[in-house]
Amino acid sequence: MSLNLPRIAPFLFVLLWSTGFVGAKYGLPYAEPFTFLALRLVIATVLLLGLGLVVKESKKMRPEHYWHAAVVGFLLHGAYLSGVFYAIHMGMPAGMTAVIVGLQPILSTLMARYTLKEQGSLLQWIGLILGFLGVVMVVSQKIHADVPPVAYLAAGIALIGTTAGTLYQKRFGAGMPLVTGTAVQYAATSLILIPLALLFETHQIQFTTEFWFALLWLVVVLSLGAIGLLLYLIQRTSTAQVTSLFYLVPPATAVEAFFLFHEKLNGLALLGMVVVALGVSLVIRPAPARPVQKQLQTE
Repeated sequence: MSLNLPRIAPFLFVLLWSTGFVGAKYGLPYAEPFTFLALRLVIATVLLLGLGLVVKESKKMRPEHYWHAAVVGFLLHGAYLSGVFYAIHMGMPAGMTAVIVGLQPILSTLMARYTLKEQGSLLQWIGLILGFLGVVMVVSQKIHADVPPVAYLAAGIALIGTTAGTLYQKRFGAGMPLVTGTAVQYAATSLILIPLALLFETHQIQFTTEFWFALLWLVVVLSLGAIGLLLYLIQRTSTAQVTSLFYLVPPATAVEAFFLFHEKLNGLALLGMVVVALGVSLVIRPAPARPVQKQLQTE
């Protein structure tokens, strides 16, 4: 049986991406955020460069691709990951972070109307709003008010970074080889994260079993698997369709936390999962086929 990647890619992406919060929960107690992320992306860069030597990609990097890949890396990995990790590190609950970053599908779809000329349907907009409301319902029990302003700033940077990075990749990354292009993204981001770690952190790491598990999981499953699927989906689907998948991440993470960390799931959260699923289904459903009108040729 052949693997139908276009069909399973969205679901596989959500499953893999949702484990990023679990990996952060395991790893952040043993390393500061910039240090952790820099180490993760350096290892991922080396692995991808090695993979690029083995896999002969049909597409080749052109000179302009290096600049585009660096910009995407800074926005999609540097700003987004650093913002999320730093917000959580400064005391913002993961649930509140998810709500702020959860505005990304709506913001991306709105911006795509002006930058990519994508016109979302009324059903898609209804689905986007339902998805966001569902996310709020899922994580409402984990939202608290006692959060320092710098954490809000970090979460806002993450929101802007992932929105701009998705749109930039959609517009300029179509002809870029996946493996080599992603390696350049990580390498460029590492050149930013390493100085941040050296300037603002102690660079101390406790090499515990939990830290190694979190690092390897985030490198292999997230930085290689999930990011590869995200870039693949950005190339093949509309901005609204791919970004709406992020609404499914908090519910999936909540279920994983329920089994792994025994975190509670109340009735509102369960109802929110249904609302999220309904909203995403409205966004990703294929547009109705337009009737083909036969053109009469006149002599």
